[in-house]
Amino acid sequence: MVLSKTSSESDVSVHSTFASRYVRTSLPRFKMAEQSIPKEAAFQIINDELMLDGNPRLNLASFVTTWMEPECDKLIMSSINKNYVDMDEYPVTTELQNRCVNIIAHLFNAPLGESEAAVGVGTVGSSEAIMLAGLAFKRKWQNKMKAQGKPFDKPNIVTGANVQVCWEKFARYFEVELKEVKLTQDYYVMDPDKAVEMVDENTICVAAILGSTLNGEFEDVKRLNDLLVQKNNETGWDTPIHVDAASGGFIAPFLYPELEWDFRLPLVKSINVSGHKYGLVYAGIGWVIWRSKDDLPEELIFHINYLGADQPTFTLNFSKGSSQVIAQYYQLIRLGHEGYTNVMENCKENMLVLKDGLEKTGQFNIISKDDGVPLVAFSLKDNSKHNEFEVSDLLRRYGWIVPAYTMPPDAQHVTVLRVVIREDFSRTLAERLVCDIKKVLHELDSLPSKIVAKVEEEGEKNGSVIVVKKSALETQREITTIWRKFVMDKKKTNGVC
Repeated sequence: MVLSKTSSESDVSVHSTFASRYVRTSLPRFKMAEQSIPKEAAFQIINDELMLDGNPRLNLASFVTTWMEPECDKLIMSSINKNYVDMDEYPVTTELQNRCVNIIAHLFNAPLGESEAAVGVGTVGSSEAIMLAGLAFKRKWQNKMKAQGKPFDKPNIVTGANVQVCWEKFARYFEVELKEVKLTQDYYVMDPDKAVEMVDENTICVAAILGSTLNGEFEDVKRLNDLLVQKNNETGWDTPIHVDAASGGFIAPFLYPELEWDFRLPLVKSINVSGHKYGLVYAGIGWVIWRSKDDLPEELIFHINYLGADQPTFTLNFSKGSSQVIAQYYQLIRLGHEGYTNVMENCKENMLVLKDGLEKTGQFNIISKDDGVPLVAFSLKDNSKHNEFEVSDLLRRYGWIVPAYTMPPDAQHVTVLRVVIREDFSRTLAERLVCDIKKVLHELDSLPSKIVAKVEEEGEKNGSVIVVKKSALETQREITTIWRKFVMDKKKTNGVC
């Protein structure tokens, strides 16, 4: 006689995941479940939920690398279980990090001797790199002021208002006053003349941006250096420069080799760069390089021996994976100068294709420059009916993630869209994006204006009469303010990537 079991009693391994009970119950969100579930079910359920994420390749908001060669993917997976800080246990990985530091230092024209090792460290990203560089500046300034018998409790740092949020974090976390040079209409980077005017005896450094997050523009580090040299000579100070080359550090040496922005300038004492941006590595790797050992105070370096040998460490975190360090070394030797130059030239050419396509629509002003980080920042010529936030929202229907945001003070009335051109953004995709933007514009033109309706609604709530302003600039500012309030009411806005 044949014996049989009911489906509930049989081995769960023979059932399809979607025929199991695990897809009929909600996943734990706040507390760990009491019972285990099969690995196949865990994988499938999580994988299905992740499908609702955006496509990283179509995420044009981000500067971060979203594609690498399969051979490098294999190296990453084979080293994913190596802890970066276990230097004695993984000496080859440590050696690869040191090679990366030296290669990048030479790329930035560090004044090194024939066999002199560069001073630098790998970090989780440019945010950590900036924190470390800032701490070095602060400690050097404190030591100098103590030696002179002067107060050392009110350090400040001078930047443009266009800096990334990590500079604000550094200032707040480590109690340093942030003195920002405000932006102006049609000039969206730090003015070096105004920056030097703000420098005083308590300024630990001036931070220049090589590749603004907002429009990709390179700040004039050469002029900043020359003006600061003159002021230092007049005052007897020695205010240095840090270059935040998170985006531009792996672009300028290949596209603009004659541009003086790095250690060729005497006041540039440290530089950070994001390996996971145009260093062409997945997210999780940055670098900070110092001009010389004298620019990194020895008291900031810790020495540990509980992992097997004496190990110097200067990081904000401790344990982290080795994969990204190995991936960075792969890219440096795989591509070389020739390969990086080709990649950056391709990015710039595809940026120009996209820019040309947008200009031909006749509906956009281009905010970005041709030279700098390969991106296109643009705004509507006429946003009296619909604005950039609506364009951004509708583009998501086609899969594109294109951010819309307002500029920092004093240009906050300007709203822009931004498309970052990465290695994996081809000419075909650029042409397709232009086509989809045209469709979005056509669709918006056929819809009633939500913005005007919102303005009228706000006016009715306040019991006021809506008056059309004669100034186009005032109208644009009012529309931007109301739309921003509308967006904030719907959801929390994310910071610019």
